[in-house]
Amino acid sequence: MPASCVPLAQESAPDLSGDLHIFPVARCADRIPDERCRRHESWVCAVEMPIRRLITFGAVVCSAAVLAAQSGVVLNEPLVGRQVFPPTNWWNQDVSAAPLDPSSTAIINWISGRTGGNTTAVRRLHPDFGPPPYGFPYIVVPGSQPLVPVTFGYADESDPGAPGAPPGYPIPSEAKTQPHYIEGDVPGGGPDGDRHVLMIDRDRWLLFETFATQWNAAAGRWEAGSGAVFNLSTNDRRPDTWTSADAAGLAIFPGLIRYDEAFGTAEIRHAFRATTRATNGYVWPASHRAGSTAGAPPMGARLRLKASKNLSGYSASVQRIFRAMQQYGLIVADNGSDMYISGTMDARWNNDDLNPAFASLTADDFEVIQLGWVGNSGPRPPTNLRIIR
Repeated sequence: MPASCVPLAQESAPDLSGDLHIFPVARCADRIPDERCRRHESWVCAVEMPIRRLITFGAVVCSAAVLAAQSGVVLNEPLVGRQVFPPTNWWNQDVSAAPLDPSSTAIINWISGRTGGNTTAVRRLHPDFGPPPYGFPYIVVPGSQPLVPVTFGYADESDPGAPGAPPGYPIPSEAKTQPHYIEGDVPGGGPDGDRHVLMIDRDRWLLFETFATQWNAAAGRWEAGSGAVFNLSTNDRRPDTWTSADAAGLAIFPGLIRYDEAFGTAEIRHAFRATTRATNGYVWPASHRAGSTAGAPPMGARLRLKASKNLSGYSASVQRIFRAMQQYGLIVADNGSDMYISGTMDARWNNDDLNPAFASLTADDFEVIQLGWVGNSGPRPPTNLRIIR
């Protein structure tokens, strides 16, 4: 696919007679390895495609509807306007008025590292995302994307594919040899790291996620530690004790901070995924445990940024992120580093803005809401049950 980068100043009036699709800078990093496109918002990427009469209507912001209209595989396709799980889902719950847990102070002290004789330790937030190789990439595919089988290490708690469909996951073949498709940014996944792959079927509105994903060239197959499929139109929860592609048994994608939301015009209306150095069991909405460290929060614990925190000094995009933390909170979903907040791998992120803003918040700016609080979601029976003989 021939491609070239041109300065925005050189862009002329669009020629509607050709097959030229002008992408915003966001797509440049996905299409060609040109650092000029990744670093300068005054460059756009021109890619020849068999799509006619598609043009930009702004300097570097292409219509999300135009991008969504594509029928192929798109990295980090904007999904603004698409409802990711119903509004009543735990990821989308307003927790601003949820009751505090009696152990809130003790859990915050543990997260902060105030154990033993250390009574003054402080734990600062960190954005666990940014330009490649940081954060989670996600792949949006059409319903016609071929499904490929995946060999799972934890097959008894993994979904072989979507219910009612042939087994397999829509992993693009490019993921074998190109970066930006798998967490860690290593083509084929490599041998180390969490190596999550997040795939969204835009037509059937299904989410496929895998953990510890690797292309085994010698065996000619994809391998992963675990995998899960979620219907993004329902509130289906994993069966109790089951993992997913995440340690808590939850979906990953709905808890990510996404660039298109942070820099959009609407408020962000979902919680964010967070990690702590250890966990202790699990509570609803989580379904899986990954540790029993005394004093640690359980998987599924929800932390809420205190309403009293003044956000006026932050940039507009950071304010939007932090307001979501006040209204929807954080959900502990994996063991990792304390107060690391998950987001998308996107060349447009500016860590010179994100890092100091997040570091200005500490665990003490948060409170733990009632563990296992259901609110208006209500418990639902487990799904995807299988008979194991």
